[in-house]
Amino acid sequence: MNHEEKYTDDDYSVRMSDLRLWRKLLGFIAPQWRWVCLAVFLSLVITCTSLVLPRLVQVGLDHYILAGHMDTEAKMRGIGELSFVFLLLVSVGFVANFLQVLVLEWTGQRTMHALRQRLFSHVMNLNLSFFHSIPVGKLVTRLTNDVQNLYEMFTSVIITLFNDGVRLVGILAILFWMNWRLALILSATFPIMLVITLWFGRLSRNAFRRIRAHLAEINAFIQESVSGITVIQLFLREADLGRRFGRLNDRYRDAAFYQIHVFGIFVPLIEVMNSIAMALIVWYGGGEILRQHMTIGVLAAFISYMRLFFQPLRELSQKYTIVQSAMTSAERIFDLLEVRDSLPVPEKSMIPRNAPGSIEFSGVRFEYEPGRPAIRNVSFFVNAGETLAIVGATGSGKTTIVNLLERFYDPLDGCIRVGGEDLRELDLHWLREQIGLVMQDVFIVPGSIRENIALDRPISEERLERIVSLSQLSGFVKNLPDGPNTRIGEGGMNLSAGQKQLLAFARVLARDPGILILDEATANVDTETEMLIERAIQAAMAHRTSIVIAHRLSTIRRADRILVMDGGRIVEQGTHEELMQAGGLYQHLQTLQNGFSHVGETVEAEAG
Repeated sequence: MNHEEKYTDDDYSVRMSDLRLWRKLLGFIAPQWRWVCLAVFLSLVITCTSLVLPRLVQVGLDHYILAGHMDTEAKMRGIGELSFVFLLLVSVGFVANFLQVLVLEWTGQRTMHALRQRLFSHVMNLNLSFFHSIPVGKLVTRLTNDVQNLYEMFTSVIITLFNDGVRLVGILAILFWMNWRLALILSATFPIMLVITLWFGRLSRNAFRRIRAHLAEINAFIQESVSGITVIQLFLREADLGRRFGRLNDRYRDAAFYQIHVFGIFVPLIEVMNSIAMALIVWYGGGEILRQHMTIGVLAAFISYMRLFFQPLRELSQKYTIVQSAMTSAERIFDLLEVRDSLPVPEKSMIPRNAPGSIEFSGVRFEYEPGRPAIRNVSFFVNAGETLAIVGATGSGKTTIVNLLERFYDPLDGCIRVGGEDLRELDLHWLREQIGLVMQDVFIVPGSIRENIALDRPISEERLERIVSLSQLSGFVKNLPDGPNTRIGEGGMNLSAGQKQLLAFARVLARDPGILILDEATANVDTETEMLIERAIQAAMAHRTSIVIAHRLSTIRRADRILVMDGGRIVEQGTHEELMQAGGLYQHLQTLQNGFSHVGETVEAEAG
């Protein structure tokens, strides 16, 4: 396990250059290059049609409306022709705009679909230790809000900025061609606008970093609160949670207000620059007309072009807001994508032909946190088909052995072998296919009983019926309205703790692994359900190498050998009878358990 590689999700520390972010984004956009090229072509069509319109107004004023040498009929004919061309260009621009929106939406959806799929697959394959360092709500924010921000930028900004860039260059070229003196006056405002824009960009990026950080905190807090709603209501923590959420909400609101203040300053500044440029042009252009150095049509066209010039600058505030929000999201998305699984994967993973049999731990040491070993110098061997029980107090290292065997982590020292092969050399997918794990807490997939047993694997009716029978679920399934097709989980019926445990055994039987691990599989169930689970355990353990972590004596007694752990070490091992005769820690644990059992029976009898 690599303790140095941790993902903190510190939104204030994540800093990527815009050039690096754009390169990464282009990697997802590149497969859609044909559609992007079509959008660019349509963008050029839209820009060209919009730039011709003021020129037509100038021709109409100078050559027809204000021309004194033409008769009325010729003027009307010329104005009619110009009006037809004007409407034609407007129509072409409308159609091109419509097609561009369709192309951008199509391309954006495909691009974000690929990004979201890549991000989800990446998160699902990360090492288990990663999920201990970041709340689930923050991961949900990455896959939803942040991806949506990138989608908005792609569909409403990127090509639009290209449109505006081409339009601005085209307008400047036309203005210098029409009257270079007026164009120079307009250009005098550019340095000021550039300084304003750069200043706004720096402030708004920082503002959006804070907004995204606080939004992720809110999502994480909501997710954790809803997940633990039973405990919250049981211990009357609603008011305290409300105050804590209020503080998170206040920080989010303050960050949003700061961004609004920045936005509120930028827009008026652009409007002021627009008004100053308009006043200068009207002042200078009006003088030129009075001196007969310029026509009214040229000044009218110049003012129209200037409005076209300042329109994208005026909208830049809104677009820049979207861009800065999206770039902040891109920083967080690609920072997450750069998190690498700390478990080394060999270049050529081994896939044994035979199912795994024996299990060996040799001098294994592991720690979740540096300096605090969870297990140390653990060595044991389990023969193929043998059942090993592991007992010990809470925190003794029992579950750590399971985590290492499933290769959720790698040991810091020592070696773990399955079927004589080092776990680090085996194909990870194959390894986890060969290990069936039944835990105390069973995850229910929203779906039917059949779907929860098969887990997307093909399964025949005969085999399903046999698995349901072996796992002691027959009586339960027969009483369901739709049998094995009855929906359970979210939107369906809820199962008891015992029914969930039996369902977990059915999953194991459907998977048919060579190794079975039971981690407190009989905890927190009533006596009648425990009898059913015991039968399911017998069916599941048949002809399999099994490791059992349990406190109940009935489950432990069937083991061929028992390991007793304390403080991360193996302190005793042997059969139940041998350990009871030894009078050590195992006997002490069993005495305590029997004492609690007698107390419970006495309390039940007195209550009765």
